[in-house]
Amino acid sequence: MVWTVASKVTTLDRVVAALHSNHHTLATLAPTLSAEDLAAPSGASEWSVADVLSHVGSGAEIGRKPIARAAGEHVEPEDNQAIWARWDASAPTDQAAQFVRHDAAYLDTVDGLSPEQRDRLMIDLGFLPEPVPLLVALGMRLNEVANHAWDVRAGLEEAATVDPESAELLITLFQEPLAFLLGFSAKADLLQQEVRLTIPGGALVIADGVSVLDSVDRPTAAFEGPAEAVVRLLSGRLGPEHSAGVKVTGNVTLDELRAVFPGY
Repeated sequence: MVWTVASKVTTLDRVVAALHSNHHTLATLAPTLSAEDLAAPSGASEWSVADVLSHVGSGAEIGRKPIARAAGEHVEPEDNQAIWARWDASAPTDQAAQFVRHDAAYLDTVDGLSPEQRDRLMIDLGFLPEPVPLLVALGMRLNEVANHAWDVRAGLEEAATVDPESAELLITLFQEPLAFLLGFSAKADLLQQEVRLTIPGGALVIADGVSVLDSVDRPTAAFEGPAEAVVRLLSGRLGPEHSAGVKVTGNVTLDELRAVFPGY
């Protein structure tokens, strides 16, 4: 796998801004949640609202460390399993409060990087074959936070959506720096036919694998709905109860697409 560090300053700045926007949404909401709210089912199957906040909070704690380490900060090592166990043992109200603290610390570390560090740092996330550019690390974090912010809000309000700016960014990021993620999550072999689906901001091609492109010749199907619904489709969050106003026409159905993208 070869990573290229092209001039992505504008995209990187937008990703950082989107991370801040999602943080603000959840950090404003979390302190207002009652015990009943925190125990309510979220948009993520089998997780409560508190479980989601714990997951994204522990992700911030874990994800901050390789960025800080790459920037030269001494970071005490701690096994991920120990971190998850500590979060799992916390009360729901503490999980919500600690999410706010650790996500803010993650963003403080990112905001503290110099322009030169933003351009040149390679981040060893520990679970990929090799270090990745900062844009990839932050893009992966945005994919996680934007979808889990929806999970939290979907447990509390039926009409919740993924942050629109985050959704547009993610569709762009899936075209190149985050394209590899779809190889992990999608099940293209479930379709018998090639699909070239137009979506807001580009196209989704399902053949031997799955690709997001900026456009496609001779489309075979069309996705009618907002960009945020596409992002929820790709992450397995566009179930029948959360797909009002979405329509798919052509040589694939929405149910078939749901099967290709079972979620994570």
